[in-house]
Amino acid sequence: MVFASNNTKLSEKLLNNFNLVKMESAMNKKLIIQILAVELVRSLFIAVMILGVVLVSNGNNQMVMNPRILSKIHPASQMEQHPSSVSGNKAEHLYHMFIIQTASHYQIDPALIKAIIMAESGYNTKAVSNKGAKGLMQLMPETAQSMGVEDIFNPHQNITGGVQYFKQMVNRFNGDVKLALAAYNAGSRNVRNYNGVPPFKATRYYIKKVLKYYQIYKNQMGEEIDRV
Repeated sequence: MVFASNNTKLSEKLLNNFNLVKMESAMNKKLIIQILAVELVRSLFIAVMILGVVLVSNGNNQMVMNPRILSKIHPASQMEQHPSSVSGNKAEHLYHMFIIQTASHYQIDPALIKAIIMAESGYNTKAVSNKGAKGLMQLMPETAQSMGVEDIFNPHQNITGGVQYFKQMVNRFNGDVKLALAAYNAGSRNVRNYNGVPPFKATRYYIKKVLKYYQIYKNQMGEEIDRV
């Protein structure tokens, strides 16, 4: 009888220990779930904060890359490049004569076309934007097609299509270069809707950047003519 009693007590003790282990296991699972939930919320909060810094509204209820962030991750979008780093671009020298010939054909200052290419792609012939613009002058596929461009990554075709399209914008806005640049960047519809340069930070930054590069290339080409 004593032996049976001891067995019973031992069984009860083992059962209690088992139940205790189950309770602790359940509590540990609950604690782990709570910790994971907190970490998930924290991660989502950080992600939202990062997106808030990286993305900004362009004034047309569209989210675009913050120019300040873009200038850090895309060398071609930096405003304050040293003149020598702009005029000394090897790809720019490679297409120098073709740009002059094409721009002159469409009665556009070649220095301005060089500036647009530098601002758009940094002379990267394979450049593709997050919106799908491609090539040296960042043509959208539908725009390239309308300009007769068959191979959008072909430098000569891309430049020809880009210059032709920019010339259309210049004519559309009566020779106003700033409005033509705004239309090239944000679309002619936005320029007409706002009756001027749209209040988009990205577009205003783009115009300022192109005009800065334009001055550099204009001075460079002027010096070349003086040497001749």
